[in-house]
Amino acid sequence: MQKTFQHVNYLWDEKKAIELGDDQVALFLYRSNILGADLRITNYGGGNTSCKTIEKDPLTNEEVEVMWIKGSGGDIGTLDRAGIAGLYTERLRNLKNVYDGLHDEDRMVGLFNHCIYDLDSRAPSIDTPLHGLLPFKHIDHLHPDALIAVAAAKDSEKVTKEIWGDTMGWVPWQRPGFDLGLQLEKCLNDNPGIRGIVLGSHGLFTWGDTSYDCYMNSLEVIEMASEYIAKKIKEQGEVFGGQKVQSLPADERKDRASQLMPLLRGLCSSENRMIGHFSDTDVVLEYINSNDLERLAPMGTSCPDHFLRTKIQPLVLDLDKNEDLSNAEEVLKKLEPAFEQYRKEYAQYYESCKKDNSPAMRDPNPVIIIYPGVGMFSFAKNKQTTRVASEFYINAINVMRGAEAITEYTSLPRQEAFDIEYWLLEEAKLQRMPKEKPLSRKVALVTGGGGGIGKAIADKLAAEGANVVLTDIVEDRLKEGVQTYKGDTASYAVCDVTKSESIVAAYKKACLDFGGVDIVVHSAGLAISKPLTETTEKDWDILQDVLVKGQFELAKEAVKIMRLQGLGGDFISIASKNGLVSGPNNVGYGTAKAAQQHMSRLLAAELGGEKIRVNVVNPDGVIVGSKIWEGDWAEGRAKAYGITVEELPAHYAKRNLMNEIIYPADIADGVFAFVGVLHKSTGNIINVDGGMANAFVR
Repeated sequence: MQKTFQHVNYLWDEKKAIELGDDQVALFLYRSNILGADLRITNYGGGNTSCKTIEKDPLTNEEVEVMWIKGSGGDIGTLDRAGIAGLYTERLRNLKNVYDGLHDEDRMVGLFNHCIYDLDSRAPSIDTPLHGLLPFKHIDHLHPDALIAVAAAKDSEKVTKEIWGDTMGWVPWQRPGFDLGLQLEKCLNDNPGIRGIVLGSHGLFTWGDTSYDCYMNSLEVIEMASEYIAKKIKEQGEVFGGQKVQSLPADERKDRASQLMPLLRGLCSSENRMIGHFSDTDVVLEYINSNDLERLAPMGTSCPDHFLRTKIQPLVLDLDKNEDLSNAEEVLKKLEPAFEQYRKEYAQYYESCKKDNSPAMRDPNPVIIIYPGVGMFSFAKNKQTTRVASEFYINAINVMRGAEAITEYTSLPRQEAFDIEYWLLEEAKLQRMPKEKPLSRKVALVTGGGGGIGKAIADKLAAEGANVVLTDIVEDRLKEGVQTYKGDTASYAVCDVTKSESIVAAYKKACLDFGGVDIVVHSAGLAISKPLTETTEKDWDILQDVLVKGQFELAKEAVKIMRLQGLGGDFISIASKNGLVSGPNNVGYGTAKAAQQHMSRLLAAELGGEKIRVNVVNPDGVIVGSKIWEGDWAEGRAKAYGITVEELPAHYAKRNLMNEIIYPADIADGVFAFVGVLHKSTGNIINVDGGMANAFVR
């Protein structure tokens, strides 16, 4: 068998496979993971894989065949034993005896549970009978771009025969379910010896006697389709009717995207707050700048896995690539009608296709937004979902390119698409999803996020569901810090808060990565403890620049973005007890902290009507884990109190009313109280100091 491919990645590691031995389930999981690692083969959450083994029935002690298959809602790229279902194959096949036709599909899904062999199984997916009614030991059901292009092309059955001759079967479009499994079984019986089946407008089924044979069969079939399409494209000389719009240079594209994203985010969040993603890859630009965009975009996607995540069609912006984005009000006037029309058309789609038992209409806002000359935006409930939506639409672009090269692209009829999108089983899956965390759908930018209090705050906000952007002046700290978060929920920007241009750049990064910003926490700081006569002008200036001017510039730029979004927001200043309490040897630091506190009150008074809340968290004595205490500050405070540096933690713990040591995580809790609990508080101060009577606000 060949091991070199041009259009897919051969990732099978024989050494790894040998280590797994004869464990067929482990080999099936390994095959699944390496198939899922190539987005040209199948995207996140797409496709399904299975294997069949002989096991002992725990009730009869007899040998029985068991099918192991990816469970509902899983992803083959990350699939493990906890994500699969194990079912008695014979019981599953016996369901043919009670199946009562297409109207009986939903009931059949409930009957899958009566076929469970492994009591720790994940809920079986709708694809279960498609695998169970076929006799093969190992089966792949994939959504490769090249195969869906064949499946979505006009005259798909004829094209299938042209590529593979009599070695591949073909089944017309049908919604996944028990009857589709019967159609696959019939196709195999009518065409014995075939190596796979193309599902019209849907995807591919391939199989093998071993996990490796199945893997190679899948790659070879996909490679043949890919080579066929590549040849067709070469013969045509151009795709998508050629280029209509010239792309802006890469830096300009990203700059314009960062400017536009808060506006788009606000418009997409008319019902639910959304998180954004931007893509301007060559594949995207070729499509969005083409002559055929106007024809193809409204047709919508064909594969169910695509439009379930992208909605049936994108919104194409009628904005010139050189549109002046500096006047937000004028840009908004141009964008709002397009969004209103999109929502209206989506509502019409729902009303014309709904049935008596259809779930209520979901959010009518677009998921995919196309800006010719610039790039493609996506908006969804969290970063992973919006990134995956973008990836799926890129898959759809590849499908359209291939289908157009073969013959002509065809999409699913709207009613068929609706029946998938608003399928009661799909709705039940959505209802089973975990409850969102308090800060889900929000973006937080934290200064001083490279360590100490700032990192603890970012950790807390991320744990409560927020996307976080860490900023600091030391990039190594930021790189290390971002690695502590799972998935793509965090990013970073090197930012010197004493420089306005650096602050602007950090916000641009937040907008480009997540669509905007909802929470800003100014935790960057330093501390200088000196008597009046020893405090230099340089000491004074740096404290004012980092703590006060930095807060001013951060707030000014944050408010600009929050106003574009129209979603309100939170600005939190990490000040200090020293802004409220007079102490010795502290004139520079204490004055700067007092300025931070009063500025916060002033901003709260100014911005409250826009639902932008400004509050203060006052730490005191955060020694353990705080960056400030690594420098001269500790020596200065120890000198002021007439003790040694080593005695400081005990000193600070004993002097508060509760005799508590204060940690960075405690300050993070204070921040969360404002942004996650106290939604109707602004202009307030929370002291996180164990109780310091002389710092009581009132």
